[in-house]
Amino acid sequence: MSTWWQAVADLRARREAGVLVTVTDVRGHAPRDAGAKMVVTATTTTGSIGGGNLEAEAVRRARALLGTDGPRPETFESHLSDKAPLQHGVQCCGGEVSVLLEPLPVVPSVAIFGVGHVGLELARILARHDLDLHLVDSRTEHLDAAAMAPLADAVANVQVHPVPVLPELVLAELPRGTHVLVMTHDHAEDVALCDAAIRLDHLGPIGLIGSSAKGARFRAQLLADGHDESAVARITLPIGMPGVTTSKEPASIAVSVAAALLAAFEREGARQGRHGA
Repeated sequence: MSTWWQAVADLRARREAGVLVTVTDVRGHAPRDAGAKMVVTATTTTGSIGGGNLEAEAVRRARALLGTDGPRPETFESHLSDKAPLQHGVQCCGGEVSVLLEPLPVVPSVAIFGVGHVGLELARILARHDLDLHLVDSRTEHLDAAAMAPLADAVANVQVHPVPVLPELVLAELPRGTHVLVMTHDHAEDVALCDAAIRLDHLGPIGLIGSSAKGARFRAQLLADGHDESAVARITLPIGMPGVTTSKEPASIAVSVAAALLAAFEREGARQGRHGA
């Protein structure tokens, strides 16, 4: 039988939204003590806060919360008395219970292709946030234990993909909605990644580091390779937050790109659908 903490981990792995339901206070008699928890999704429940009307009402409210944009935590009180019937019937324990509903949103997913000077600085910033962070590089030494030491205390779920041949194959394995950032050391590799990325419809925004001249060359090449205007338009160049910095220092560029990403995550969180990514 799955526990509530296993259910939370499973939801994150499946990139599915849910709600953590917790009994925060009990006054008098109640089916479960304060601290009892359950996890509710659009179709399932794991754990229990006591059954009956209390649990049914919690599930109803949790699923209503999942159906809103940018859900926020909320609480409700339940009086377990035959004098206080609700739509699911009555419970006669005689006590009062406070319940907290905490949304468990789908965390953002970011893939950095090219963990060079800028890529590593960006990874160090993003690693301090609750997200899935995929690091991909054809130079395997850039992803070995020594290179990844600065991320040892990461909050993010960091996954490294050392792929010396055809790193673009990783794109198909990324979670739906992943933000893709192309910043490798090689022009041909950048082109191959952009070409593969715009052929896939499950990815989120695609960003390419470089100048406007580089963007023009890439656009012309991708159009010549048979892509239409709408597909090529999925690629953003330059990347970063306008006006944050004009410095060419790797750390400064990384700050600008991270700021733009965090702003995008805020917008996505505000409109996140009831079924996750």
